[in-house]
Amino acid sequence: MNIIVCLKQVPDTNEVRINQETGTLIRDGVPSIINPDDKNGLEEALRLRDEFGGKVTVISMGPPQAKEALREAVAMGADEVYLVSDRAFGGSDTWATATVLTAAIEKIRNYDLIICGRQAIDGDTAQVGPEIAEFLGIPQVTYAKKIDVKEDKFIVERFTETGDYVIEVSKPVLLTAIKELNNPRYPSVKGIYKAYRDLKDEEIKVLTLADLDIDTTQIGLKGSPTNVYKSFVPVKNKENKIFNDSNIKGNVEELMNELHQLKLV
Repeated sequence: MNIIVCLKQVPDTNEVRINQETGTLIRDGVPSIINPDDKNGLEEALRLRDEFGGKVTVISMGPPQAKEALREAVAMGADEVYLVSDRAFGGSDTWATATVLTAAIEKIRNYDLIICGRQAIDGDTAQVGPEIAEFLGIPQVTYAKKIDVKEDKFIVERFTETGDYVIEVSKPVLLTAIKELNNPRYPSVKGIYKAYRDLKDEEIKVLTLADLDIDTTQIGLKGSPTNVYKSFVPVKNKENKIFNDSNIKGNVEELMNELHQLKLV
């Protein structure tokens, strides 16, 4: 079974700060991590490979520093990694990002399963995975909570707010992973040696614009149909009001009127 995992390096949102004047993220000094849902996707790919055999290939679109996330993927057990990186990809929204990743997947080819995280913690759109599936013309099941294999099909338990659904889908297919899918493993000592001592920086395969078959009008900032106008930290205003009517019933009635005006009841 050949599995491709799409993985993104993101800033640790626990450490993110925003420049109040420019409305942009302050990335200096903020540690980067593998997007949590993507790590669940990688763990599931490794589990399926360990059980059924095959190969796990990880691709990440980002700047050169994203190689560190790919090294962590190798330490966890990934067989092959690709960095998709070019200045032409800068500023890509979800549509443009999915366009680039689709081209990279078509370059790699030979896959039975593609796994993406449900969404990235720096954008929370949950759009890239489904868009890749649409561009490739393959089935997709989002919010995968459990994945089993039955002959040439996948049996996927899909989480929804109104109840879980069990879906049978043929290969190839794209799934998006949620945190309930599994608990990601820790890198092994052997994996750490392989990723951080044996794997040379130049041995990490890099795919640039020149390597991919892409319509350049569909990528980068100019090719993105959406853009982020501004980022800001919500201002939290606290107010209190005291109801001091000597009649308890009067206090309750006044409170209920106040809540009703705020549309809370």
